[in-house]
Amino acid sequence: MICSPADRKAGTGVGMAVARAHVIFSGLVQGVGFRYTTRRAAGGFAVTGWVRNLPDGNVEVEMQGERAEVEACLDGVRSRMRSNIRNETVTWIGARAGETEFGIRF
Repeated sequence: MICSPADRKAGTGVGMAVARAHVIFSGLVQGVGFRYTTRRAAGGFAVTGWVRNLPDGNVEVEMQGERAEVEACLDGVRSRMRSNIRNETVTWIGARAGETEFGIRF
């Protein structure tokens, strides 16, 4: 399979199995750089999506790309923020077309 770097980043390569994870992280995950760490980690993988703080003190992430890329990126976030994460819930949801980057939502 051949796809351009832009296709790979956007998760639109021909024949590519795109997966999207919806993740809720709980613990001491706000006010500790969690969103910025997640965005920085995402920059090293072919993923798109977003991260945001929730009013209840949790952090919500939606991340999309090849499933192995998404899992590896989430592993990187877990590794960097392990002392802050008490629990997480991962749900695999349908992919969304049109995303081109990973960002922080406010």
